[in-house]
Amino acid sequence: MTEPTPGPQPRSANALVLFLFFALPMPFCLFMYHIVLWFTEQIAITSLSAKALGWAGPIGLLVQGILITGTAALLWRYTTDDRFKPIYGCITGAALVALPALILRALGPNNDQIGSILQFALAWSGALIALRIFKNNEWDRGALPFGLLIAGIGMTPLFIYGSFGSPGDAVLSLVAGLAFGLLSAALMPPSTGSLLLDGTGIGAILALLASALGYDGSQLLLVLLIPAFSFALAALLPSRAAISAAAGTLAFAALALFDPTELTILLGDIFSVASKAMFMALLIGWGTSLIAWIMRSVAVSGAGSRTKRAVGWAGTGVTWLFLIAVFNIFGSPGNYGDRLFVIMKDQADISDIAGIEDREERLTAAYEQLTEHANSTQADLHKLFDTAGVKYTPYYLENAMEVRGGTLIRLFLLTRPEVERVIPSPRLRAVPPDEPLPGEQPAPNEYAVGWNVRMIGAANVWDEFGARGQGIVVGQSDSGVDGEHPAIHDQYRGLNQGNDYNWFDPWDNTTSPNDEGGHGTHTMGTILGADGIGVAPEAQWIGCVNLDRNLGNPALYLDCMQFMLAPFPQDGDPFIDGDPSKGVHVMNNSWGCPPIEGCDANALKQASDNLRHAGIFVVVSTGNDGPSCETVASPLSLYDSVFSVGAIDQLGDMAQFSSRGPVTADGSGRMKPDIVAPGVEILSSLPGGTYGYNSGTSMAGPHIVGVVALIWSAQPDLIGDIDSTEQLIIDTARPYEGDTTIGCFEQDGAQNAAYGFGVVDVHEAVRRALEE
Repeated sequence: MTEPTPGPQPRSANALVLFLFFALPMPFCLFMYHIVLWFTEQIAITSLSAKALGWAGPIGLLVQGILITGTAALLWRYTTDDRFKPIYGCITGAALVALPALILRALGPNNDQIGSILQFALAWSGALIALRIFKNNEWDRGALPFGLLIAGIGMTPLFIYGSFGSPGDAVLSLVAGLAFGLLSAALMPPSTGSLLLDGTGIGAILALLASALGYDGSQLLLVLLIPAFSFALAALLPSRAAISAAAGTLAFAALALFDPTELTILLGDIFSVASKAMFMALLIGWGTSLIAWIMRSVAVSGAGSRTKRAVGWAGTGVTWLFLIAVFNIFGSPGNYGDRLFVIMKDQADISDIAGIEDREERLTAAYEQLTEHANSTQADLHKLFDTAGVKYTPYYLENAMEVRGGTLIRLFLLTRPEVERVIPSPRLRAVPPDEPLPGEQPAPNEYAVGWNVRMIGAANVWDEFGARGQGIVVGQSDSGVDGEHPAIHDQYRGLNQGNDYNWFDPWDNTTSPNDEGGHGTHTMGTILGADGIGVAPEAQWIGCVNLDRNLGNPALYLDCMQFMLAPFPQDGDPFIDGDPSKGVHVMNNSWGCPPIEGCDANALKQASDNLRHAGIFVVVSTGNDGPSCETVASPLSLYDSVFSVGAIDQLGDMAQFSSRGPVTADGSGRMKPDIVAPGVEILSSLPGGTYGYNSGTSMAGPHIVGVVALIWSAQPDLIGDIDSTEQLIIDTARPYEGDTTIGCFEQDGAQNAAYGFGVVDVHEAVRRALEE
């Protein structure tokens, strides 16, 4: 007697409700969950005082993997409804991916090619395991064009708002995306016969995979984008080939067109346009669900498959041609890949030039020694790269090069004996142009003087000593400068001389002063703006763009630092056409170069040291990572060769955001900052001839630049004498008398980790300079 064959398990209403309760909201819940985790991580990026929050992402993903895997596994084990048992099994597999994918969260910024390789390895190996476990072998390649059709429609907004990195970046993103598609297809359960149930299960699976295999912000794009097409993909069942193509191509677009590292709160424009593209794609995904029933009837295998394939490929061809046209007309064609910053072992020692009394001779000696040394020590690499067709930019202020290449070239460079180390030099992807926000404050009264200018004693210097910055040239490296702003227009050195030697834009190659961000116009106004907003209103300025959209890289920072030592014509070669006789006296640097921009602690140390040897006074804002100790951590503010500035408010209290010492990032333990100046609610110039308030140590540093200009204007014998000028500012500083209850106030002799040697007093400094 034979055993009876078990029949299908009864369908349970309770099982249906439980499934919908568990799976239907999962894409939304995972998106919100990862938004919270991402935002928490961003707090750690924006402030070193909250660096412990940087663990939110890895810990959150670990918790997700454990909880959802456990829950789905229990449902898989104990459900009695055969419709949901295979779906729960596939959800369990998708949830498990989060555990090995934790390695992606340990990559750190600017390792996107390595990230793509790891994404491929994780997805490919996961797919092989899933295919063996679930034995999903119904691939039906005849429906493949319909998967590509869905992807082509869904990618359109991404091609409008996004841009590609290097060819290597694009290829690796394609490989990673296709592996994601293969894993998605391998984890697709058999159809239940219901588009609602199929789409719900697929949405949960795709959301879990997307949240696990994305990192640095790309998980948000993937979770928002791919599950939106779950019901359209459900219409393609049982063709896993079509699902693999659709999911993989959508994943490729999200990974290739938006750099994960740039999806940071520090760079609001990329995240904003990426979000706009994803929400448009989300609506498209939902829209395709409305015609999912039609697609199911067309895409499934059966009679007339040749006709259906022809229709599918024709529709796909038209869609992809349209996509290419849209990208070329409305998008940002081209390659915007990250580069490599190569620091050579043999750095020039020009410390002996500090004894040259004549300023122009000293600057010339620095320029000639540095360029000669860089040319000789880089020659072999230049020949290799020229032969191989690899593009590069040499530097001399620090013996270094920027090389256009990825992981393979990096590995090659690390084998070269003349190379000390290779660090990232990230380049921002293109975005649609945007106008800087104008200020909303009225123009100041020409007889009024800002509280900040009065606080440091600048107005008294004007009245008592007649020093207003005459004869001093200030170098500004920032987001740019609005050269038409009435407060700073007349002080531009190129006003009558022309823009050669006075303006350099390594970002966009603009040929006259402009400012896309507004930050540089504000800081310049504080240095020398008219109508009472500036400290040294008769100093002159030249400008360089190193912060096109609030982020830079070591090479761009070095571009501008070199320009300040030996400016050159618009189309000139810094090695040949630099003119050190036109070099600046004092530099403002209201920027830092943290790891997200590619820098390590010593990335620009040699350049800073050489500027000091050449007699250029380098002023640097400490950063806005306070109030904890050890938060002066990014170049240039941590270096001994620069004068670092923290921020106080109008009441004389430390700004909580102001970074504090001691410096531990380079192991030196040196105390920083050196001095403090006003940096909270500072009124200054903004693009479009407007005015507005800004806060930050970026606003404090420019006060010290103006202070140096006033001192050297009043006492020219001090020009180029960095040691004496620094000591004069320190010796004449007023004691800090503000609040000390919040944050780090460690003391090292006379220098404090929060306020340095005290509050700057330029009136006393000029008085003593003239007496001595």
